[in-house]
Amino acid sequence: MIEEFQLVQVMDQQGELVQGEYEKDISEDLTRTFYRHLIRIRTFDKKAVSLQRQGRIGTYAPFEGQEASQVGSALALQDKDWLFPSYRDHGATMTFGHSLLHILLFWKGRNEGCVPPEGKNIFTPGIPIATQLPHAVGAAFAEKRKGTRNAAIVYFGDGATSEGDFHEGLNLASVWDAPVVFFNQNNHYAISVPMHKQMKTKTIAQKALAYDIPSVRIDGNDIFAVYFETLKALERARNGDGPTLIESVTWRYGAHTTADDPTKYRDQQESESRRKDNDPVDRLTKFMKHRGWGDEEWMTSVQKECAKEVDLAVEELEAYPAADPSVIFDYVFATPTWTIQEQKDKLLERWRGE
Repeated sequence: MIEEFQLVQVMDQQGELVQGEYEKDISEDLTRTFYRHLIRIRTFDKKAVSLQRQGRIGTYAPFEGQEASQVGSALALQDKDWLFPSYRDHGATMTFGHSLLHILLFWKGRNEGCVPPEGKNIFTPGIPIATQLPHAVGAAFAEKRKGTRNAAIVYFGDGATSEGDFHEGLNLASVWDAPVVFFNQNNHYAISVPMHKQMKTKTIAQKALAYDIPSVRIDGNDIFAVYFETLKALERARNGDGPTLIESVTWRYGAHTTADDPTKYRDQQESESRRKDNDPVDRLTKFMKHRGWGDEEWMTSVQKECAKEVDLAVEELEAYPAADPSVIFDYVFATPTWTIQEQKDKLLERWRGE
């Protein structure tokens, strides 16, 4: 069974192409775009962890180590496509056009953080595990009914494949031939539970067999493999050929969230070994240097530009008007019930000292 799902790789750990199929499609401009986005989201991620440790935002879900999976897949989308993230996919939403300020607002517990830029179909991050999968199928099916060529991509981790929503989503997408790409980032752990304790299957890709939809297992730290395989899946979707399941095999270096201690359940030496030998940013950097497409001066300038952009977003966050917590009562029902209104009135009375 596992022989059917060998890992697809375009670029190896040394930054060398291992298959020539995409040689003609890999340009200097494309590669530099990849690099810029990888540095941008890694810079943001590191800053967000620092902000949380200083108490300037709330609990945060880091994604360092998974950058190639998020950037490569998000850059394969078209402007009117739909993106359904989990709580760890703000790197993908940033790449697709979400503002850094609003992502930071989300992690500070602000409602405004859930609002995407005008014209961007970015769904609110799914906090309950796997609930975004049926939502993505519904949006994709709606696009099909409207006769567009728009597709949807939905992100989730390995733990989500143990939830009923995963199976319901794949089943509906299969039955309806919905134009949706199920993008699984297999980072080997569902919080503290390793993959071998979650499931008996050797791969996540093989789970698509039950729903008669195609799937592929890719090296999630190889941005070329991620990008081109996601492009293929999205093109299938646009052409009316239905859904695809992609298993992108990767690794997160840090904790599940900043409220977690991974040393309790994971050998951190393995994490450091992976950082040294298989880092997604280092792999692309090696490739670019082999081709002469990125000297130290240019790469340093990109790093400085990204740091400046992230710092500006933090300044905007901290200059943002103070929140009015009473608004949490305003969006429960279209017209507040007397019980909701009573709770809001009591809260306001306490604030006023009445």
